[in-house]
Amino acid sequence: MGIKRCFWVNLNNPLYVKYHDLEWGVSSYDDKYLFEMLLLEIFQAGLSWECILNKRESFRLAFDNFDYKKISLYDENKINLLLNNKNIIRNRRKINAVINNSRVFINIQKEYGSFSNYIWSFTNGKKIIHSKLLVSDELSDKISRDLKNKGMKFVGTIIIYSYLQAIGIIDDHDIDCDFKNSQI
Repeated sequence: MGIKRCFWVNLNNPLYVKYHDLEWGVSSYDDKYLFEMLLLEIFQAGLSWECILNKRESFRLAFDNFDYKKISLYDENKINLLLNNKNIIRNRRKINAVINNSRVFINIQKEYGSFSNYIWSFTNGKKIIHSKLLVSDELSDKISRDLKNKGMKFVGTIIIYSYLQAIGIIDDHDIDCDFKNSQI
């Protein structure tokens, strides 16, 4: 008998299967990874996650290995390089949002000691397990509002809900998925 995965996983895409099996819903506390996922979720807005996942390594190269300190210093020359990079999503509003958000991310780290401390404080360090797949909830509404108040862009409730799934604060694996409640 084979491994049961969530219905949405494209089994023909090894990157997608690996992401589902090893990352999605797995709790993360590493600020570098937390920023990487935030960057990717921003670029995913209006697109499929599979599209972004397929371009992840190109994003990694284009955005200095997701180094938020370097990204916070990007200038118009770097923005133009990104806008001309055919291997990533070339959307000026999203690029500007990522640069802006890297600066806010650093400010949150200063205020809370780490971004991880901040983001996990909304659940008192506890993972939320749902029995059905949602697109937003009260938690994502609250975090979205707070991030916007702190100055972040492209952090609406649906993007934040997806982000919370990606970083393992929310576990929305299908009830019969073999990865439900896993921390691999």
